[in-house]
Amino acid sequence: MSPLRAGVAKSDITTTDPSMTVADPLFAKALVLDDGATRVAIIAMDAVAIGGICDISDEWLPELRARIESELGIPGAHVLVNASHTHTPGPMLVEHDEQLKRTFDAVHRAAENLEEVTIGAGVGHEDRWIINRTLRTTDGGGWTIRQANPCPPDDEVAGLGPIDPEIGIIRVDRADGSPLAVVYNYACHPLVGVPGHYVTANFPGFASEVIEGGLGGDAMALFIQGTGGDVTEVSYKDFDHPRDSSPMGRMLAQSTLAALRGIAPGIETGNATLDVVAETIRLPRRKDSDERIAELEEEQRRLLRSMVGMTLNFRAFLPLFLKYQLNPEWPADYAWRYMQAEARGSEEFTLLDEMNRKNLDKYMSNIRAMEKLARLQSNIGTLQHHKALNDESGEDTLEAEVMGLRIGDVALVTSPAELLVQVGLNLKAASPHPWTFISPFSNGYCHYGAPEEDFALEGYETTECLLDKTWHAIYEQTARDVLQRLWERR
Repeated sequence: MSPLRAGVAKSDITTTDPSMTVADPLFAKALVLDDGATRVAIIAMDAVAIGGICDISDEWLPELRARIESELGIPGAHVLVNASHTHTPGPMLVEHDEQLKRTFDAVHRAAENLEEVTIGAGVGHEDRWIINRTLRTTDGGGWTIRQANPCPPDDEVAGLGPIDPEIGIIRVDRADGSPLAVVYNYACHPLVGVPGHYVTANFPGFASEVIEGGLGGDAMALFIQGTGGDVTEVSYKDFDHPRDSSPMGRMLAQSTLAALRGIAPGIETGNATLDVVAETIRLPRRKDSDERIAELEEEQRRLLRSMVGMTLNFRAFLPLFLKYQLNPEWPADYAWRYMQAEARGSEEFTLLDEMNRKNLDKYMSNIRAMEKLARLQSNIGTLQHHKALNDESGEDTLEAEVMGLRIGDVALVTSPAELLVQVGLNLKAASPHPWTFISPFSNGYCHYGAPEEDFALEGYETTECLLDKTWHAIYEQTARDVLQRLWERR
């Protein structure tokens, strides 16, 4: 049996557009593994998605795979490309041909520098700054934390959805025990960015930099995005501090390094084997968009009917509201003024308070209706846009690749969708492998992938969705089958 060999390399793929300000560089990082019989490439991209939206075209992945297969002999089906899903304004990456050239170059250099390695696997834990962004509400639905709409009233929040705080870790060490690479998999949603509208790799970039500094030498950290479709930073709606993801990156790095210290090098010897199973499936496109839009439009009409006439405007409301919050017992004036009026047998302040409280209640009720109307308007627009995408496709289904990659005792399974947390938790629980990591945002892009039960919540992830709710059973069964086949062939 041949020894396991690996090589790493990276290329800077940051935009050179002079209109964009770059806070920190974006990379395509490549890890090539070879066990003598099977060769694979894992590419971690600081990008929003692999096709579909933003900087990477739909043609880019097949062109990259074809070139890797033709020139390097690595089968295209053995190339896993993951997007970190970093969000920044404007173009982030160099243009198409340069993306292709630089990413291929990273894989090429990694493949040229293979050396004998051992691997280890384990998990870390980080839950301090992530939250399921679709809040569960008292009416049994969900309300997603977004910049495009206000948060729900506190008294309508019933609870939180699931998160996956597990950091899946693969360490790759040289024969002399020095680190060559660390692959770490974590479910998050890089949205906060940095102060100012700058291009940034977000907290995955900051985390990788800290991890690489902690490992020393020329070791490389490759971030692989997890099931972060319905996850956000807990500070995403913080209006009291600058938007800065670097502290979160440092926390993720520290938790990864702490777990890494507990993973003994060479848990898997240099004879660890590789295997790949890939399936292409057809997932049903959503067909109920018109019905859902009609429901939301009816809700709009109901809320408009609920709004009442009011005498206050915002200028009158705010000081009055503050007065009645500062001293609910004697809001209109000092306590002794109430006492003096009562001594005279007058109810003037009591009647004034009654009138003011009615006016405040009317205004607050209308504010709540306005906030819900703003959210509805955004959701209707999102549904209409994604309905148009499905209509323009002219197809009832869309193609999706499910790739399973086994590295020793570690199994990775992919999806092109932004998988929600529960989908990943289901697959981890069902997997026969000692270590299973879920890698959505990989090998394509098809927007959100929510479990069937989440469609009833009507959160953002099922609003910006091209898929019918029955997609979940098809995908999950395929992913389970892929994991089982990898297990049986080990």
